[in-house]
Amino acid sequence: MKTKKRRARTGAAIVLTLILALLVAACGDDDDDTANGGDGAAPTIVSNPDNEKVNLTIGSKNFTEQIILGEIYAQALEAAGYSVKKDLNLGSETVARESVKTGQISGYPEYASTALTSFFGVEPEDVPSDADEAFEMAKEDFEGEGLTAFSPTPFASANAVGTLRETAERLELETVSDLDGQSEDLSLYGSPECRQRIDCLAGLEQLYGLEFGSFRPVDIGLRYQVLDKGQADLSILFTTDAQLAAEKDKYVILEDDQEVFPAGNVIFVTTPEVVEEAGPDYEKTITDVQSGLTLPVMQELDARVDIDKEAPEEVAASYLRSAGYTG
Repeated sequence: MKTKKRRARTGAAIVLTLILALLVAACGDDDDDTANGGDGAAPTIVSNPDNEKVNLTIGSKNFTEQIILGEIYAQALEAAGYSVKKDLNLGSETVARESVKTGQISGYPEYASTALTSFFGVEPEDVPSDADEAFEMAKEDFEGEGLTAFSPTPFASANAVGTLRETAERLELETVSDLDGQSEDLSLYGSPECRQRIDCLAGLEQLYGLEFGSFRPVDIGLRYQVLDKGQADLSILFTTDAQLAAEKDKYVILEDDQEVFPAGNVIFVTTPEVVEEAGPDYEKTITDVQSGLTLPVMQELDARVDIDKEAPEEVAASYLRSAGYTG
């Protein structure tokens, strides 16, 4: 068993390194330019002595992906010369936002779709599926309550329709629309609130026009087990689930080709006062280090923590080194 876990851990690290290497290579081969913060995808962070007097506290909500992101931002800002503390177990988004407002933390990563629906009363069906549109809506709303939001990550953490790869190949499924004419013979499992959610059963029925042979609520922790045991043909998964990286030959998610599900890209929430005090390196460092966070990379990072049981701080440090942000 130990050998199997060790092999999985090594494999995840290799895959992450390859993904990041390809990302950097695709954006140019000029190592000097990249290292000095030119046009490359991963400019090396340079410590600025002017930042030493600025104290920052980076927060996050209390689950794996958020903690990894908090570590990435905190370690990157520390590399830029800031004095950084971490508060990476804040609980819900409500607690996290209040922590920014009261000054307990300087900022934290939030999902655009969560911000719009939980904070600003936007109906899920009215949240754009386009990351930039959702960001602009959330940014304006945050500004209305005295907060600032930085531009979104490339990856989106959102609901998705998933299945076994063998099922997708047998039924020739690549997109959600491919379920048309077949969904009546298929079973779908989702969370108990899935019936009412636009990024779940409600959206599949109302906006895709699909009818399923059966729908059954299932605990979120069993979303893969019901596929493995043949209890469900389809299951509502998350796009950044660790299993999608660790067992990519086993599972597949169907493309939301009609762009129905709300954008779940991450935006960093802070205050204008912190931005002014911290200076230009603050926003630049955060947006720079998140530029490499594509969906495959985030899946790998989550897998290294949830499946390989690596520490989030080690996974974040590895990402920053592999991408070229830190030495």
